[in-house]
Formats: sequence, structure tokens, C-alpha cells
Amino acid sequence: MLSDPVRFDGRVLFLTEDPDRISRQCAGEDLDPAETGPLRDQISTDEITPAFICYHFDEKLGDFPYLGLKCGEAFPVKEGSVRKGGFSISVAGRRRGKGSSREASPYAELCAGIRLVIAESFERIYRQNCQNLGLLTSSDFGLIPRIRRGEAIPLAEFTAGLDSITAEIVRRGGLFAYNAARLRGEVVPPQPVHLPHPMTYGEILLARHVVVEASSGRTGLPVVRPGDGLFVKADWRFSHEYVTPMAASFLEKALGPDAVLRDPASILAFRDHLTFLHHSIQAEHRAMGLLAVAEALKPAQEAFCQKHGIRLHGELRDGSGSEGICHALMAERYALPGQVVVGTDSHTPHAGALGCLAFGVGTTDIACAWVTGDVRVTVPPTLRVHLRGQMRAGVSAKDLILHLLAQPLIREGGAIGHVIEYQGQGLVDLDTDERATLTNMAAEIGGFTGLIAPDEETVRFVKERRGVDLVLEPWMRGDEGAEYAHTLEVDCGALGPMLARPGDPGNGVALADLGETIPIHIAYLGSCTGGKREDLRRAFEVVQVAAREGRRVPDSVQFFVQCGSEDVWRHAVEQGWMAAFEAVGALVLGSSCGACINAGPGVSTSPDQVTISAINRNFPGRSGPGQMWLASPVTVAASALAGYIVGAEGLPV
Repeated sequence: MLSDPVRFDGRVLFLTEDPDRISRQCAGEDLDPAETGPLRDQISTDEITPAFICYHFDEKLGDFPYLGLKCGEAFPVKEGSVRKGGFSISVAGRRRGKGSSREASPYAELCAGIRLVIAESFERIYRQNCQNLGLLTSSDFGLIPRIRRGEAIPLAEFTAGLDSITAEIVRRGGLFAYNAARLRGEVVPPQPVHLPHPMTYGEILLARHVVVEASSGRTGLPVVRPGDGLFVKADWRFSHEYVTPMAASFLEKALGPDAVLRDPASILAFRDHLTFLHHSIQAEHRAMGLLAVAEALKPAQEAFCQKHGIRLHGELRDGSGSEGICHALMAERYALPGQVVVGTDSHTPHAGALGCLAFGVGTTDIACAWVTGDVRVTVPPTLRVHLRGQMRAGVSAKDLILHLLAQPLIREGGAIGHVIEYQGQGLVDLDTDERATLTNMAAEIGGFTGLIAPDEETVRFVKERRGVDLVLEPWMRGDEGAEYAHTLEVDCGALGPMLARPGDPGNGVALADLGETIPIHIAYLGSCTGGKREDLRRAFEVVQVAAREGRRVPDSVQFFVQCGSEDVWRHAVEQGWMAAFEAVGALVLGSSCGACINAGPGVSTSPDQVTISAINRNFPGRSGPGQMWLASPVTVAASALAGYIVGAEGLPV
């Protein structure tokens, strides 16, 4: 149990927009809150712990928090400076912890000595990871002068407003301590009791999966409401190589080497992020020994999976790639309507396109879920996105999601932690691959998950990809009269191609309003968001004429095409798409996350390089030091052929 009240003996680190102020703090100067200037908003986990730092999964991470923090054009935090500075409190602005679900970020902060993080608002997964580790969080800036005066803070101030389960996790110092007490029968999660009322589809899914009795596995409650703390049974639990070794290490430290996993047949593992790292690792990172550190993740994951009988989708034997990105394979082979799917990646909502509740969790969450078979959830509110009309030819789901990300409600964090449920006539013409782009990028919205109720398209997709005849149940949709926190109306017919300017997926701009010619150096068509069948088909329609006429991408442009899975690659080869891409000069790569995680061909190598990419996020350093624009597969392909950012309609003939 945490001490009550809580004392903080270290210094306060203000993460400001001014790099000089951060450097001065690291050098020993303490700032007054009135002198800090604007705090950095929307700090991503890519900035807290850049991807190359996450090859470490032990206390060494404490040398690196905020190494990727970009303030203006500077990166003021250096290796070891937070730990050496004696900081125990870290302060930032809005939407702290955007992006990846990597628990390495709060763990690095914790290992560096940080005990409390303060921000105007937090992303859902980041804050949950903090709670799981015992790292305290607060949005009360009034704590700062009190702590500096030496005042001890009552623990109740850090549990106020939390559901009862989360509050007890905080009091006990983390999720492992809570679950250990739960397994011993010392703590029993309370079950919410409500009068019957209409529920959204997401609430229905959670209600059906609530663990009512852990020993027997009995599940299901009649109703739940937003704010309820629950444990829900997971139909699928998965992790990738960035997280499996860290989770296994956490598990062994907490429960010993003989911990027994519950139902290993419903646990999956993937090696998909780092299969191409050796092609692109920067010289400075190689000099730091990071390639060897990263390569050690593979045998660690394999050993854990072998020990516990877990199916591992790994590298291809010829070394040409992986079986597929976890999200792609979950949608193509595993997830089904009505299920709950949890994975150690913020883009786990990809599978929500099939009508399942799929959401990202952190390292501690998955390690505990391996043993208990369930995960803790605070029932989220729901943002309804109502799609009216039909999208024009050449406009895709990626354009739609970039439009949504630029909306003030979302840009300002109004959808943090919400289920993003898509409804309306605009879904009719979107196949499951396109729908998966919408649900996948609920992560960029800051949502708990993205969700679409299953329909005849879902039945078609499952039959096509798996040969299974799916029967939908009547309960697989929201109730009439269900309450939504917000509703966004979108006129799909009014949308055109969209871009996101470098730095954040929310920096949306209509392609028609760009108003300048942006030459490019790299065009990247790939990732879980941009490497599906439909993504490649649409891009092929752009390049096929050029391929027939013998036209190629300019010598100044590198064009990379990388499928989300080998299943997609085989289909693309059969359709002749890959031959067309290669005919115009594209380099076709084996399946992998690759450049999306700064670990493969397609990453930029210098700040002046400009990339246009079909991936889902463009935070600073996400895919190299250059300037990354986000776009649809169609716009990526057209821009590759033109040598500058352009849509298919503006492509020179």
C-alpha cells in the first residue's frame, strides 16, 4: 500500500515550450510556475521514449525519459539528465501521453525518479499505465506550491473521481499488487447495479463480458454505465516483440517464474515491428549498441512463447519479412463480432471494424491478463460519428479520419477515452478494410476504441478471408434511445482528399487548400493503416496507367510499398498490383511495421527530407528526423509519381 499521506522530496520539472528553460532546469535551476512560459501540450509517448529507446525493457529506461521531446526545433533533454537532476514531479500541458500504448514511457519516468506527473489532461492508456505502475497522476496544478513547501498530500487527492477499482489500484501501488490481493481473495471487485436502460453497442459488449465470478469464469451483467469500474473477460490477448519480453519480466518479478497462464490458446504473440530494423538503424544508435539490444527481444519472446505454449506469428524463414502486422492478422484471421480483444498496441482498435470491442493496453495490463484472463476497464462514454451521404470517387476512409482529427472537439481532447462509434449511410460503401482505417485511428483521436456494429459487409469479409459463414446475433447493435456523450455529423459527399502537416495527425489540411508545391523525397505506402488489400487496390488504380506507359517515379523520390500481411501480399501479386508498383520504380518490401515504427526502409535520414506516408501518425521522430505528411494511399501513390504532394486528379498526364 502507498503511504498516506504522500511526500515528494525531489524537484519539479516543467516541460515547457522553451527549450532553454528545460536545459536550465536540468542544469540545476528551479523555475517558479509563473516563470515557466507555456507548457508543452500533446506530448506523445514517441517523445517521452522514442522507439529506439524501447529496445530496453528494464531500469536502464530511466536514463532516457523525454529524450525525444521537441521544443521548437530543439531536443533539450539529454541522456541521464532527468535522473541526475533529482526530479520527482514532471509537469506538462494538455493531452499528455498521446500516441503509442508503450508502458516504457511512464516506466522510464518512474525509473528516473519521477513519482508524480501533472498535466492539464491525459491520454487514456498513458494514465492507466501510470496507475498500473504506481506512478501518481493529477491535473491539480495547486499541488506544486504545496509540495514545494514540504506538505504531505493525502492519498485521497489522487483517487478522487476514479472508479472504485482504479482507486484501489492506486492505493495499493499498482495493478500487480491489486491482482495479487484479488487472486488471494483479499479484495473482491464491486459489481455495479443499475436500473435497466438503453445501452450503446460498446456498453452492451462490455456488459456481456463483465467478470461476475472469477473462480467459475461466470460473466455478464444486465446493464453498465459510463464510469463503472469492471473486469472484463478477453476473448483474445496479444502482444508484439516490443512488449512481450518486458511483460514477461514484469510477470516473473511479481508472481515468480512458475506463474501459470490462463487459457494459452487465446493468447497470441507477433514479431512484426523490428523485422527490418537492421536495414535502417541509424549509425549513432548502432554505435550505442542498440541493434544488439533490439535483436535480443526476438529470442526472449520466442522463449516465453515456447515455455507457455503461445502461438507466435514470427518472421518468415527466408528473412524477407514477418507473417504480418498484429492488427492486420487479428482482423484477417481471428477477431469476430461480439468479442473483446486486447493487445499491447494503441492501434488494437483496428479490429473494431468487425464489430468487436478491441482496445490497447499496457505491459502490466497484458501481463496480468495472461494470468487472470481479464482486463480492468472503466466503462467509457461514447462519441457517435454519424456519416451522412456517400464519399466521392477518390476520397477514402483515410481522408475522412484526417478530417475528423482536425475537428476542434477532437483536436482539443474532447474525445479522450471515448468509444468512437461510427454509424450512418456513409458506412454502406466502405468495405471492412476501409472501416478498419477509421477504427484503427481512434488511437490518434485519443479514444478508448473505434467500433462499428457488424452488418452484411462483416459477413462478406469473414467469408472472403476465412471461408467462414458468419451468423450475426440480434443483440449486436446499440439500443434505441442509448445515450451518447457527443455526436459529430459528417457530410461525406462534401469531403475531398486530406493531408496532415508534419508534427501531429491533427494538423489536418484539405489537399485543395494546400496552396504550395511541396517536393517529396520519400513516399511510403504501408503499415496496418495503409497496407490492406483495399489500400493497395486504390493505389494501383493510380499507378496502372503509368506502369503501362513505362513512366516511373522521379529519380529524386524513393517509393516504398509494404503490405500489412503476407495474405495481402499474395493477393496483391495475384491481382498484378505488385508488378505495376515495381514497374513504376517502387521497392516492394516484405510485411512488417517497418518505417511506421522507425525500423525499416522508408524512414527519413535527415531533417530536410520530406515524406508523404499512409501510416497513422507523424509525431516528431516517429519515422526518422524528416518532415512527414500523412495522406491516403491514393495521394501517396500520386505524389510518388509526381515528385511532389498532389492528388490523383492533379497528377500530370
